[in-house]
Parts: sequence; C-alpha cells; structure tokens
Amino acid sequence: MTTTIHLAPTAPLAERVLTPGDPGRALLLAQSLLREPRMFNHNRGLWGYTGEALDGELLTIQSTGMGGPSAAIVLSELADLGARRIVRVGTCGAFDQTLALGELIAATAAIAADGTSRALGAGERIVPDEDLTAALTSGGRARAAVVVSTDLFYDEREALEDEWIRAGAAAVEMETATLFALGVARSLRTASLLIVSDLVRPTRARIGADELREAELRLGETALSALATAAAPAD
Repeated sequence: MTTTIHLAPTAPLAERVLTPGDPGRALLLAQSLLREPRMFNHNRGLWGYTGEALDGELLTIQSTGMGGPSAAIVLSELADLGARRIVRVGTCGAFDQTLALGELIAATAAIAADGTSRALGAGERIVPDEDLTAALTSGGRARAAVVVSTDLFYDEREALEDEWIRAGAAAVEMETATLFALGVARSLRTASLLIVSDLVRPTRARIGADELREAELRLGETALSALATAAAPAD
C-alpha cells in the first residue's frame, strides 16, 4: 500500500481531482459538487473531500495550500495515491485589460517564473493537457489565456510585470506551472481553470466576497463538466 507523509487519506481517492489552493474553496466545492462528501484529508489543514459528483462518477477535491512548493507536495502525493487527471481551480490577477473580475480563464500555457516548476524541469513555459484544456473552454465558459506563475504574491517588481506581459501573459498566479511540470514528470493529465479575482493594471481592484462566491460555483461546475466530457486516460 502506498503511504504518504502530508496527506492522510480517510476516504477513497478518485482518479480525477480538483485542486483549489484554498481549503475553504475545497469545502465550498465539495458542498456544491458532491453528493454526501466524505473528508479525504484534514492533515496540516489541507482539507480534501471525496464523493460521487453530480455526473455520477467519483471526484476528489483537495486543497494544495499557497505557492508552488506546497502544491508540489500535495500533487506529488495525489499522484502516488493514484490521481490521473488534475484540474487546478484557483484565482489569478489579470494584466489583460479586457479581462473582467469574475471571468474564468483556462491556461493554455504557463510561463515558469517560479522556482518550483523550474526545479521540476520546466523550461521558460510549459503546457497542459490539450484535450482537457479544450473541454474547459468549450461553449465559451472560459477564455483561453497564457498565465505566468511566480513565487511572490506581494510583488512590487513592475519591470517583471512588463516582461511577463511582453512574453504574452494575460494573468499572474502561483501554482499552475508547478501542476503542469508535475503533469509532464508524472504522466498526469493536467489543466488549470482560474477566476480573475484581481485586476493588476492599470489600477488594482479586487473582486467582492459575493461575486467571488458566485464565480467559485461557476468555476467548480465548469471544471467538473470538462472532466466529465474529456476522454478518460487509457489504462
């Protein structure tokens, strides 16, 4: 039997997993997407839940914490336990001024400006599973966009923002490049679906609490729909 150090499973793990960073979002999505959710993990405050999803198939929702190092630990242990399809369901700050607060974007590539994905072997940018990402954008539910993953949330280095924008980044976040790098390293099918929770330029603005909750529900529904419609990996 596979044993893990940081995850202490108390329920079965599904082969398909949604990974919010925020434990509170994991609980919200479990309540909205799962019938009779069971606690999968509560060790280290990384709440996770497993249950039958609205499409009738098993789904695990497991928080990763903030940043690439924490995400890498959780994602690696999920892979060890048998996860095969993982969709990050998180938030981002938009550089692209055509993006609106509450809008959903599906990352078609991540610029690896963080240390964790580079340590995992990522080059300047890394891409997700094509079919799973296409399922996220099907029907216009999410906009396809390039994101940049960084290590710092409070980062005042505007010169770096300019560089990332020139490289094609529409938004910034912290975990997507790590997920994609582990997808390559561990033969996982990965994708990243993000709420625009902040506008970075030209002036900073943040989404309200009610608007964020509504967006989180759309986030979960869209990610589950993509998992349900994208082909399962071959054995």
